[in-house]
Formats: sequence, C-alpha cells, structure tokens
Amino acid sequence: MEQDVAVLQPGYESSKNVLQRVTDFFADLMERYLPDPFVLVIVLTLVMVVLGMTVVHQSLGAMVNDWSTGFWSFLEFSMQVALVVVTGYALAASKPVARLFNWVASRFHTPRGAILCVTVVAACASYISWGFGLIAGALMAQELAKRIRGVHYPLLFSSAYSGWIVYGLGISATIPITLATAGNPFAASIGGLVSLKQTIFLPGVLIDVGILLVTLPILNLWIHPKASDVLDVNPAAWENEEQPPQPAASSPAAGLASSKRGSAIGERLERAWPLNAVIALMGIGYLVYHFWTGGSLDINTLNAIFLFAGLLCHGTPMAYVQAVSQGVRSIGGIVLQFPFYAGIMGMMQGSGLAVAISKWMVNLSTAHTLPFFGFLSSFIINFFAPSSGGHWAIQGPFMIEAAKHVGASIAKTSMAVQMGCSWNDLVQPFWLIPILSVARLNVRQIMGYTIVPFLWVGVVYAATVLLW
Repeated sequence: MEQDVAVLQPGYESSKNVLQRVTDFFADLMERYLPDPFVLVIVLTLVMVVLGMTVVHQSLGAMVNDWSTGFWSFLEFSMQVALVVVTGYALAASKPVARLFNWVASRFHTPRGAILCVTVVAACASYISWGFGLIAGALMAQELAKRIRGVHYPLLFSSAYSGWIVYGLGISATIPITLATAGNPFAASIGGLVSLKQTIFLPGVLIDVGILLVTLPILNLWIHPKASDVLDVNPAAWENEEQPPQPAASSPAAGLASSKRGSAIGERLERAWPLNAVIALMGIGYLVYHFWTGGSLDINTLNAIFLFAGLLCHGTPMAYVQAVSQGVRSIGGIVLQFPFYAGIMGMMQGSGLAVAISKWMVNLSTAHTLPFFGFLSSFIINFFAPSSGGHWAIQGPFMIEAAKHVGASIAKTSMAVQMGCSWNDLVQPFWLIPILSVARLNVRQIMGYTIVPFLWVGVVYAATVLLW
C-alpha cells in the first residue's frame, strides 16, 4: 500500500490524559495479539467445540455433526445480509451521495472537526440503515482523510465504526423489525406482533440515541493520540492505483474503441438512464403497495428500498453494476466467514449451549432484571454469532419463554438482546471487514481505538436496561 505519511501538530495538548493512556494500552495489545477476523472465527469454532464438550458434555462427534449441520443453514440470511452491505455501499458511492459527502467534508478543516464529523455521519446514517451507515461512515472518513492533515488515520475509521453501533437502536435493527413483521416465527408464541413503539421508539432508547450522538464524538476526540504518534495518511495517493491501463490515444486499439463506442446497441442500453428510471418506478410502486396493504419493514423491504434508491442515484445500468461490483469486493471476508459462524450457531443450538448460557442468567432474574441478564448473555453469544438475525434465532425462543415465565416485558427483553448484540460489535471485528477494505488497514490498527467507546456504550446501555 502506498501511503503519504506525515506527522503534524493537530493542536492537542502535549500531555496524555487518562483516556489516551488507556487507549494506547489497548491499541498496543490489539497490535500484538489480535488475529485476522478469519483466523478468529477458526479459533472461536475450536473454542465452541471445547465448550460444548466440557459445559454441556457433548461428544466430539456430536459437536462436529452440529457444526456440519449448521454450516450451510444460513445461506438465505447470509445473502440478505450481503445485500444490505452491497446496496448500502452502492448508494453511498453514488454521485448525489458523494456530492453530499464532499459538501459536508468541506465544512471541516481540522482534525477535531474530522473526528466529530465522521462519528456523527456514521451514527445518523446507521440509525436509518446499518448497511448504509457502515459504508457511509467509512467513505466519509476516507474523504476527510484526503482533505485534512494531522488527523490519526486509524482513529478516523474507528470513529466511523463506533458511530455505526447506533444501528442497534435504529429503524433497521434486526430483532425489533423481526418481531414487528407479520408472519415472523415468534408471533404465535408471543400472541401477536411487537410494534416498534415498544422497542426502538421507547423513550429510554431514544434518549440513548441522543446521548451517544453527543458523547461518542467527544470521546473519540479525547482519545486522539498526541502529535508525535499521529499516522496521517492521504488516500488521494491511491485513487488511480487500480485503474485498468488505457490504450494510448494514437494506438489502433484506442481508435477502434472510439469508433465502436456509442454505436453498438448493447452499449447504448448499458448507458440508457430510462431503464433505471422505469425499474426504479416499478420498485417504488411495489414498496408503496407493500406498505399500503399493511406490509412491514423487514430486511427484504429494506434491501429493496436501497436497491431502487441506488438505481435512481446512479442513473445508468452500468454505473450501478460498477458500484455494486465495488461493494461486493468489500464483503469478501463476510461471505467467507458466514458459513463458519453458521456452523458455530449450529453447535450452540444443537448442543444447547446458548440455552445453557441464557438459562443460567435467567435463573438469577426477576421480571425487572431479566432484560439486563438478557443483555449480558447476548453480549457473550454475539462473540460466536455476530449477526442479530442468526443470534436471535438461537437466543430468542428461550428469552421469550423466560419473559413469559417471570412476567417480564417481551418487547424490552428483546430490545435488550439487540442492544447486547450491537454493544459486542465494538470488540467483535466481523463487521469491520468492509471498513478495512475501504481504509486499507488491518484489524489490529483499528480495534484498539474501539475499546474506550465500548466501555462507555456498555455503561449507557446497562443503565438504560436496568432503569426502564
């Protein structure tokens, strides 16, 4: 990777504060010991085998059988998740959104401003859609890094990632959307649907959104390293690295390409904006009918919204194809690892380990404390199942029955599980993979800067779950 690195004075105090010392400790720890996310999923697989054999006394053969059974069990869901990221990437990379990002980035001129901007943009975008927010924050960080010197490059992307975890409180949060969707597999046991007013629109959850929007940017400012430790990278140096070679203007190949360009019917169709407009209008009509007839917002509907919005914003079919192709490149690691996490989920479910973890905590619970213990158990389970949908398929049935048994609110309990998932994402690097692709950094360079936000978010979420 070609980098322009310069150490400049960002205008911060020369002495390290407590948060900077804590951050430096964890950054060094991660740099030394944290493996690549793919290596981590292999290690977690082996840990799950050992836990299944020792905690719930399954045989090695039974654990391997559960692993192989689960390995391909989430193909549909993994495709849905991949589309969330890819359609979010394509929309974030479109010209209208890129112009908006450029305009926003041009309002900021200092390292402090860059950190504030990227955290808030990622949080707001993630509240709308976790896939869009994941990429929007990364692209905003990249744009700010081109414009502003003296900002610590890994922290800039860590700030985007810390802002992204607001998705767990937003309108695309998987567990609340699932419970609000007609025909979901939990509706019969619950006795109906759980409206979003009972989950993401609870006063306590909305207050948390406001608290994180204000405090996370400030926290990220406080952990910015001193001037001598700043890694200042200008991504503008990479812009033409991967462009395919173009024939010289005077070469026969160039002349042939020029003579054919615009004449072939196929090429004209590829650049025909009416095709995008017509299919997008059809999609909009479908969405209007869906919601008009009582349809709810689920993962498929969310993907449809972003797909058709992306088609409109890119203008031509080929422009959208190219944007999607770039988005697909950013999720290679996710596609590779999803079957392995599905295998881990299969072991957790087949061996009863997830139920054992939840049941152990629930046995300590009352109607008031069940959401809190659900929150904690969700945090643990998310290490092995870092996907709200697959995670809820394992933990959801037991938590719902436990809530009914102790008289706890099913809505608040399920929301607490969702909050535990998103809290854990700050220390589970699975969803960092698309950001690493944009940033051209490794996971060790970013994860050390997520620990202090992780600790703070844990305090905010735990207090909320205990108080509501």
